[in-house]
Amino acid sequence: MKLFAPVALVAALALLACASNGAPVGEGAAKATAGDRAAPHAHIPAPGEKVMLSEDEWKKKLSANQYRILREGGTEFAGTGKLLRNKKDGTYRCGGCGAPLFQSETKYESGSGWPSFYEALEGRITEKLDTSHGMVRTELLCASCGGHLGHKFPDGPRPTGQRYCINSASLDFESEDGQLISGD
Repeated sequence: MKLFAPVALVAALALLACASNGAPVGEGAAKATAGDRAAPHAHIPAPGEKVMLSEDEWKKKLSANQYRILREGGTEFAGTGKLLRNKKDGTYRCGGCGAPLFQSETKYESGSGWPSFYEALEGRITEKLDTSHGMVRTELLCASCGGHLGHKFPDGPRPTGQRYCINSASLDFESEDGQLISGD
């Protein structure tokens, strides 16, 4: 039992380090809305439309955590994402530009610790070879703003066999009743 306490303390400190602006981490924090940021998505990009902002504009628009993930290719700790256990019907959008990326019916529990989908909306995600960290993976980027979303793996369920493993903080969720929930 003596070994457990230091391990639990380290894990708790790691979770706190991930919280941006002192915001709480966990299930209760999932109610934050995109309106809490400086500028929610005033314009939703059409398929093929590019969103071009300067790095200073991205820093003003995004939280520090979103900037780290979307603009710098970071990753949130497994099991900490605010949209991981979301079961509402609606659309998952890019947390950077608001482009629709996934429909809720394609979300499934992969056990990976990140929101997982078996299919993306057509033309909304681009793929890039990622050889970082001694691995060969397929990086997923928002086709509109180029924001880092996560990675794709060939171990998903039918009908596609794909697992789009996505950082919650790179997403916003719009429920069918129009409520917007930030993944950050």
